[in-house]
Amino acid sequence: MKTSISLLALLFLTFSLFAQDYGRAIRVNYITEPIKLDGILDEAAWQQADKEGDFWQFFPTDTARAKYPTEFMLVYNDHFLYIGVRGEASSEKYVVSSLRRDFRGTTSDNVSLMFDTFKDGNTAFLFGMTPYGVQREAFISQGGAAAGFNANWDQKWQLESKINDGYFILEAAIPFSSIKFREGDTEWRMQCYRWDIGANEQSAWAHVPQNQLLSSLAFMNTMEFEKPLGKSRTPFSVIPYINALASKDFELGTTDSKLKFGGDAKIPIGNSMNLDITINPDFSNTEVDAIFTNLTRFEVFLPEKRQFFIDNSDLFGSFGSSRDANPFFSRRIGLARNNAGNTIENRIVGGVRLSGKLNEDWRLGFLNVQTDEDIDNGIASNNNMMLAVQKKMFARSNIGFFAINRQAFKDYDFLDSSKEYNRVVGLDYNLASANDKWTGKFFLHKSFQPNDSKGNLASQAYLVFNTRKWRLSSDFVYVNEDFTSDLGFIPRRDIFKIGNSVTRTFYPSNGIINSNAFRLLSLRWLRPSLDLKQTDYENTFSWTALFKNSAEMELSLVNNYIYLFNDFDPTRTPGAVPLPGNRSYTFNQFQGTYQSNLANLFTYNFETTLGEFYKGSIYSVGGEVAYRVQPWATFSVAFNYDGIRLPDSHADADIWLLSPKADITFSKSLFWSTLVQYSNQRSNLGINSRLQWRFAPLSDLHLVYNDNYNTDNFRPRFRSINLKLTYWLNI
Repeated sequence: MKTSISLLALLFLTFSLFAQDYGRAIRVNYITEPIKLDGILDEAAWQQADKEGDFWQFFPTDTARAKYPTEFMLVYNDHFLYIGVRGEASSEKYVVSSLRRDFRGTTSDNVSLMFDTFKDGNTAFLFGMTPYGVQREAFISQGGAAAGFNANWDQKWQLESKINDGYFILEAAIPFSSIKFREGDTEWRMQCYRWDIGANEQSAWAHVPQNQLLSSLAFMNTMEFEKPLGKSRTPFSVIPYINALASKDFELGTTDSKLKFGGDAKIPIGNSMNLDITINPDFSNTEVDAIFTNLTRFEVFLPEKRQFFIDNSDLFGSFGSSRDANPFFSRRIGLARNNAGNTIENRIVGGVRLSGKLNEDWRLGFLNVQTDEDIDNGIASNNNMMLAVQKKMFARSNIGFFAINRQAFKDYDFLDSSKEYNRVVGLDYNLASANDKWTGKFFLHKSFQPNDSKGNLASQAYLVFNTRKWRLSSDFVYVNEDFTSDLGFIPRRDIFKIGNSVTRTFYPSNGIINSNAFRLLSLRWLRPSLDLKQTDYENTFSWTALFKNSAEMELSLVNNYIYLFNDFDPTRTPGAVPLPGNRSYTFNQFQGTYQSNLANLFTYNFETTLGEFYKGSIYSVGGEVAYRVQPWATFSVAFNYDGIRLPDSHADADIWLLSPKADITFSKSLFWSTLVQYSNQRSNLGINSRLQWRFAPLSDLHLVYNDNYNTDNFRPRFRSINLKLTYWLNI
């Protein structure tokens, strides 16, 4: 079996050598006269600039030109790349969900430009603009896959807009210091695409098939500079903060007030590398995590939101399989288990991170973070280190090596010798053909612990064939029972997973459906230590429809099999009799989801599950309803209900989650959001309210209020308020 997989992988690697020619190019003139950003485009430089347009539709079809034209121009001087855009529209009632920076591209009319400065088809810089002059930027990695779209990447740049009768104008200046490139460059690959939500149209300059993503870096054209570029000249940035915090823990009867100082520094290394330094970081203004109901036996993956870990995060976090065996999960740093086994915050003393491009083919990442000791809670001070190296292969593929080390900083009486360190090394090959028809991942990882170096392997062979009508995938994952990564996300060990899926997409010429797809998915989990005993399977047959008004629906039939080795109570009811282990459970369910047209002021989405559940039954319904007061505010309520009925000897449950939210943008620099989260399973009501003033580019004043209540007797648990000032200073 291993031989056949290797031969199959080698055969498909050859597809990476074939390129798809996207021959359109735009000339970028060098200018010496100044450009005033006012959304008018009346300077002589714009009159003489090359103009490109004639976009291809991506939705509702990918075989026609855009109904509402978009035209863009590019010019540059020694310091800035200037962008001019003219977009025609069906009306002046543009869809703009918010005035807040980093808007969601799928809920606002916008034009986005992506620049593949190293022409590697793997990484790019995205700058997005709305007709209201709202900005967003993102770092694109993994060839433009959904997992590689990092909207938390921030840079300083300028934008002005003007709405006219039947069209809008965007005028932007992007400092060359905000992006990385090679000195002497004369060409970049680029893409410009547009979401016209009001007209239900998506379009792009370089033609993108509907089975791909608009952010895919496989489909780009060229921009040609009139003369070679100079050095990148990224500035040295210092980002200090001061945070005044007052809190009260009602359950412990303690109060606390403190004044914290710290900050980050960003130091450019050459044209393409960054050195990030953090000292005594504070993450109190980070958005609160959404609460969830977990009815499975396994840990739930939550995304990283802390700024220090964001830049070039794909260099560290994309190794392995995000679902099965991810060796590095940055949220592990700053959290630890106390003597009672509960997860609590573990202070980060400081850290450094070096990341970026060494040249066109090589990328390097190095991270080292020190966490503090907490003797009272039995937590050691740890040094957390990762080294990652990645090399481009063929057209858009790459191969990467990493090494991870988590090591106690000194000897502790309370620390078991087997926990002194944990080390993981590995090799990953990421396949991406030039036209994105073939993609995949192949990896082999090994962990080391004190007196434990045998076996400890994790591996995967994953391959996808994707065309306009067909999508086929096969996935094989092995995780040894002793494979351990203290800084990783590994929900299951001792598994051999087999996954296969077939999807056929249809594009009706008439009716309300734009495209619909039928999918068969089969997943199997076997336990190697028990002679490959089957422990779980999941067979799914689904139908997905994308409507011409941009609404979406999916219906699924799911057949489940679970062998419980240990007793388990999915309701997590205190004192309840769990379902007995050492026996199997087979059950069938129906699942459905629906997302309304996001162009409407009133939007909603629903999802439901009903049918059997172990030896009982389940009815779940969840979703969100929202109303937009454009462009100033969005009011929403997210909800989830799980009704579980088990045999008489076990607990039934009615589990509720309610999350009303108000998100108000008074202007492009003043925002207020309040989120309330209620969970009867956790007996908790939480309130997070945050006022943010962006008084300068990437510089903020936050006022954050948090409150938590025990809903059993409605008494307060914890309350805090903090005022935090962060200033981004370029030197």
